[in-house]
Order: sequence, then structure tokens, then C-alpha cells
Amino acid sequence: MGTLHLLFNAVTVVFIVATMFAVGLAATLPALRAIFTNPSLLLRALLANLVVIPLLGWGIAALFSLPAAAFIALVLVASSPGGPFGAKLGMVQKGDVVAGAAMQVLLAAAGSITFGLTADAILTAAKVGTEISLDVVALVRTVAVLQLIPFAIGLIVRNYAPPTARSWHPAAETVSNVTFLLVLAGMLLGNWHDIVALVGSRTLLAGFVLGGAAFAVGTVLATGSPVRRTTMGGVAAVRNEGPALAAVGIAFSDTPAVLGALAAILLSGLAVAVPIAAVLSHRRADSII
Repeated sequence: MGTLHLLFNAVTVVFIVATMFAVGLAATLPALRAIFTNPSLLLRALLANLVVIPLLGWGIAALFSLPAAAFIALVLVASSPGGPFGAKLGMVQKGDVVAGAAMQVLLAAAGSITFGLTADAILTAAKVGTEISLDVVALVRTVAVLQLIPFAIGLIVRNYAPPTARSWHPAAETVSNVTFLLVLAGMLLGNWHDIVALVGSRTLLAGFVLGGAAFAVGTVLATGSPVRRTTMGGVAAVRNEGPALAAVGIAFSDTPAVLGALAAILLSGLAVAVPIAAVLSHRRADSII
């Protein structure tokens, strides 16, 4: 199991790096400038992901009267924005990939700082769990190494050597696609017992509801074209597992019940977001024909 765990982690790293590198190869400086000089889009995305969705997680956990472990897991997931699957969902739905990737990196960096404070405040107010304290520097470093740097390298190649970027992009996207499927398979196989144990429970249903609600909030609060708005919805729906897993290890001593609920909620969120992205992709392909 130790070898399989290391292999899964390695594939996950390759997936994140390849996805961000591929997005960078397709990005342009004017396109990025249009995102980061749009204060309305930035503020709305931050509001949706750092405030509204964590509060939604709290509300959904209370609405479904989740047991303590599942309540904690749902709040941790809701409080952690900027999951690396966000950029991939932009690709899957044929959305505004550059805007989605840029926002994902921004949210992951911001979430590294706000996650502990947000989750701790909600769990304290709900009188569930314990104080959460995380290594913010380590989390920001992880975001920089796995997401920001590959994206920046791809962007540099795209803007200073466009022919090279065009020739490299298909290979990078293929690696991203293949490893995406491997990561999904690994998540399902590695956590199947947790998912099966929660089948028919309110925990999985709460995860589905949070995923759908987060997609809707991200879409509604975004600005711009429908393509950009649904891309922001996909980014909002996919939460960042890194800080959440770190919190389980630090604040909850890797409690199996919390870990199992966390895995199930993360996968149920993907189970909502991926089909939505696929349907959007199909509709956009039909509109081109």
C-alpha cells in the first residue's frame, strides 16, 4: 500500500504540473491582464470562494444534521478553495481556460492563508472540532511549486517562443488528460471502502449538494460571458484537498472517520462537477457545428 500511495502522489503531482503547464502554453499576457485588472471579477470570485461557499458548507452540514466527523469534513472542504481540478474542468467544458487557471492559482494562494482561520471560526461557532493551526508558508510554497511555477514557465514559452508553445501544447494536454483519468481512478480505488461505508448516508448527499451549490454560486457571482461564468463555477465547485488533509492530520490526529468523510465529500463534489462540465462541452461543440 505504501508503494501504491507513493505512486498515486507522483501521478497527482504530474497531473497538476502538466495541467498548469499546458494552460500556460495557451495563455497570453493580454488575456491574463484582462483577468487581473478586472476588480469586479476578482472581488466576486474571492467573495464566492472565501466567504459564501464556506458558509454554505456550514449551513448544509447543519441542515443535514451531519455527525461530528462528517460535519468537520464538510466545513474543511468548503473552506479550502483553489483545487487543481479547477483548471482541468475549464478544459473539459471548453471554457475560459486561462481565466479559470489564473483564478484557481489566486484562490489556492489566498486559501492557504484564510483556510485555517475560516474553518476554525466556523467549527468554533458550531461548537464542533478543535482549533486549527497550519503552516501557511508551507502551503503557499506548495501552491507556488506545483501550480504557479509550471503556469509561469508555460506562459513565458507561449509569449516568447510561440511556435515552441504550439508544438509542446498537444503533448502537455495529453499528459494532463491521461493523468487526470489515473488520478480519478486512484481516488476511487483508494477510497472505495470509505465511499461504500457512506452509501445511503447523509454525508454523500451533503457532498453532492455542496458541489452543485458551489458550482452555482461561482457561476452566478462571476462576471463576463456565459463561458467565463461557468468556468468560474467549475473552479468554485472543486475544493483544494491539500489544506483540508493537513488539518485532519494536525488538528484531528488523522481520525479515520474524518478522513473517510473527507474523501467521500471530495469525490462526491467531483461527481457533480465533471458531468456538468461534460454537458457544457457537448453543448458548446454542438453550437460550433
